[in-house]
Amino acid sequence: MGVTLGVVVLTMGNRPAELTALLESVRAQDGGDSGVRTVVLGQGVKLPELPEWVDAVELPENLGIPGGRNAGVERLRELGGTEVLVVLDDDGLLPRTDTFRLIRDAFERDSELGIVGFRIADETGFTQRRHVPRFGASDPMQSGPVTTFLGGGHAIRLSVIDQVGLFPAEFFYAHEETDFAWRALDAGWRIDYRADLVLQHPRTDPARHATYYRMTARNRVWLAKRHLPAPLVPVYLTSWALYTLVRRPPVSGLKAWWSGFFEGVRVPCPPRRPMRWSTVWRMTRLGRPPVI
Repeated sequence: MGVTLGVVVLTMGNRPAELTALLESVRAQDGGDSGVRTVVLGQGVKLPELPEWVDAVELPENLGIPGGRNAGVERLRELGGTEVLVVLDDDGLLPRTDTFRLIRDAFERDSELGIVGFRIADETGFTQRRHVPRFGASDPMQSGPVTTFLGGGHAIRLSVIDQVGLFPAEFFYAHEETDFAWRALDAGWRIDYRADLVLQHPRTDPARHATYYRMTARNRVWLAKRHLPAPLVPVYLTSWALYTLVRRPPVSGLKAWWSGFFEGVRVPCPPRRPMRWSTVWRMTRLGRPPVI
């Protein structure tokens, strides 16, 4: 059987048809559901009727994306037998039936591989620029080592979580993957982007919500304060502020962004564990120095 997988899906209960389709695509993977624990967590909502092979967990409240994933990790640990966590968006779909086999093969081949990020594509196969985890958004069909991964579809070796800790629940939404990725890189793990691991996902624009601007800005500040060497903190935050202004968000979005930025400056989000300078150099060699 090889590496054992466990699947975690978070839902707000508002996409029952999409969730059903996703679970059907999980069941359709090579070997069916044999050896794959699948946990669906309702974020403070009552779950719809789910297949009997799915472990349904109704959380008492919405814990946010990182908090919900952490609850999923803890549930998989209670069930036992999982070596690699697979996280999938509830409105996603696995269009290929060999995805789980490819994940197992990747982790079995390389003991230093800690995280694998999927390629997110819409129903036409198009991948949005923001879904390519490389600076400059180069060819989405190019696989290789990267410095972060996408939350909608990824796989993490549980021993990485054991070593570096869970997702930062305080973030609630946005940049929790980057926070986790930086800790994993600093611990010596590798992150790969795999174009052949596809999660089909509707094309969306996260900037349609004011909450996006506020939490994006706040969490960027927390990310820098938690993990960057002191000299890089102002460089990183200045570059992101300039990038935001160049993109010319709407006035309401810009107000929410600055509100979140100063919230991040004002409110602490411990612990502070700055990465090693060798990790900064490693990220630079991978094409994404932690100042951009």
